[in-house]
Amino acid sequence: MSQANTVDYQIDPSQYKHWSVKYEGEIATLQLNINEDGGIRPGYKLKLNSYDLGVDIELYDALQRIRFEHPEVKSVVVTSLKDRIFCSGANIFMLGLSTHAWKVNFCKFTNETRNGIEDSSRHDGLKFVAAVNGACAGGGYELALACDDIVLVDDRSSSVSLPEVPLLGVLPGTGGLTRVTDKRKVRHDHADIFCTSVEGVRGQKAVDWRLVDEIAKPAKFAEAVQARAQKYAATSKRPGAAAAGKGVTLTPLNKTVSADALTYEYVQVAIDRTKRTATITVHAPKVAVPTTVEGIEAAGANWYPLQMARELDDAILNMRTNESDIGTWLLRTAGDVQLALDSDAVLAQHQAHWLVNETLGMLRRTLARIDVSSRSLFALIDEGSCFAGTLAELAFAADRAYMLALPDAPDAAPKLALSELNFGHFPMVNHQSRLQRRFYEEVTALENVRAAVGQMLDADQALALGLVTVAPDDIDWADEIRIAIEERAAMSPDSLTGLEANLRFCQKESMETRIFGRLSAWQNWIFQRPNAVGEKGALKVYGKGEKVQFDLNRV
Repeated sequence: MSQANTVDYQIDPSQYKHWSVKYEGEIATLQLNINEDGGIRPGYKLKLNSYDLGVDIELYDALQRIRFEHPEVKSVVVTSLKDRIFCSGANIFMLGLSTHAWKVNFCKFTNETRNGIEDSSRHDGLKFVAAVNGACAGGGYELALACDDIVLVDDRSSSVSLPEVPLLGVLPGTGGLTRVTDKRKVRHDHADIFCTSVEGVRGQKAVDWRLVDEIAKPAKFAEAVQARAQKYAATSKRPGAAAAGKGVTLTPLNKTVSADALTYEYVQVAIDRTKRTATITVHAPKVAVPTTVEGIEAAGANWYPLQMARELDDAILNMRTNESDIGTWLLRTAGDVQLALDSDAVLAQHQAHWLVNETLGMLRRTLARIDVSSRSLFALIDEGSCFAGTLAELAFAADRAYMLALPDAPDAAPKLALSELNFGHFPMVNHQSRLQRRFYEEVTALENVRAAVGQMLDADQALALGLVTVAPDDIDWADEIRIAIEERAAMSPDSLTGLEANLRFCQKESMETRIFGRLSAWQNWIFQRPNAVGEKGALKVYGKGEKVQFDLNRV
């Protein structure tokens, strides 16, 4: 990996340039104060609290630390430290200077971070209130939309807006259109006006149109925000004050980066640039995991499920951002199947404990990040593999799963094993388990698979249950895998991205799938059109005093 252009997603609060966090009992306040000279890349200034990828990397880290280091926190207030400006959204000059791939990956990561806010609220009881204390536009309003509640200051000037269509010739990039309709249930004619006006909506009209939940005069604003944050904290299942001081410090990951590899303790990535593949190997626990709450807490960030999830998450983000031409990911596992199943049993037994619950959330979001990655995913289940329980989700996430059959050496043959965690603990972004997606929720197929929980399934058994795609024997294995990889590498990456996204999310729809599928697909296309990025396109001429020139033909 080229170190000069590599984006590193590992950060800690001492390195923050744009965010600060204030902890007051059961309420944390995330404070945005963007350093305009602190862009992740040169060439633009982050004026008016506008953000780039670096700002969102900090936000993601801050959210992770609230989840794991501060279990006493039940609700989070998101606000700005700048006078009369909440957030003006993604930096337009950054977008104008960026490559298409950078823009798309930037939008995907910000989408995932906002989806993660909603995921924590839905599953873990961590609630969010947006304290919109100034102008709130574009991606700034999309951040507010991800929260459970929006309070807007009623100062006769502060408004919420999604001005991308009239101002920039693009769409809101992180779910704005979908959240306005699906989540806020703004009437579609009101939404049409709102999303085609630059000035936005303020005051009582913003409440009447369901764009915000409450307005408050400046003198009463802080009081109103605290009241709503406390109301949401009262509904949270997080442990609160009883867990004060018991958080787990998210220590830096031990990662080695070389030209063609990423190496962690439990995750390794090996890149073959000739074949344009990355082999991602995830290891099972090396020793038995602690079985008691006390042991889990003592292990902290080194507790296997948490450490493995953090390493895999970091590896996925690094590969997506820094290795865009590596189009096929070969998913492998290694280790002791029984140790992996034992680890799952501990997760299931203690899932009501806050740390275990948050770890399940981390695993859920990390696996969902794989699902929406625009890479071909092949699972290779061969000798030494450990596709068991949670690790089997990697096979179910794959576009294809190949499992080696060894009829003449059954003791050496790889085994696939299921645990109860495969049945709903790690839903995809369409809120289905991967097994439900796989079998279209057909009852008989799912009952047959559930009956096999805990069994060591060989290739023939896994194939009969529908858990793998192909089960070549050792004579055909190498050729079958080689041909599949070569065929994939010869196809158009663009068509594969479209194919995979449509096939992976093939039944149930959710707000998230509409964001990643419909909205992101349109934005992907619009980002390449001359009306947006041509010489006289809206993104290119913004701020230059030049008049945009649109091709007025509808496509």
